[in-house]
Amino acid sequence: MSWVYFLERKSEIFDNFQKFKALVERQNDRCIKTLRTDRGSEFLSNEFNSFCEENSIRRELTAPYTPEQNGVAERKNRTVVEMARSLLKGKHLPNQFWAEAIATAIYLLNISPSYESNSF
Repeated sequence: MSWVYFLERKSEIFDNFQKFKALVERQNDRCIKTLRTDRGSEFLSNEFNSFCEENSIRRELTAPYTPEQNGVAERKNRTVVEMARSLLKGKHLPNQFWAEAIATAIYLLNISPSYESNSF
């Protein structure tokens, strides 16, 4: 499953992560154990670090300028962006509908069967 949150500022990440954590844990009846992020300052605040410690979330920080260390997320992002671009171009829509196209791409990917979700 994938989720998307649209932010105006990076400073909104911590509040949205708290909402995301609550949603995912409620939906799956499991706790988030590990969080892998880049070294963006929005992920390194004392508030964010304290929250992760309090909730026993192990932090994994990728090395600077190495997106390949988070290849799964990078590939997913590329798939979503390409799909959104195709949706907009296919219907000759302006880029102002970018957020709607991204949300639609996430929805379509989530409801689509995949080999991984059907494996034994």
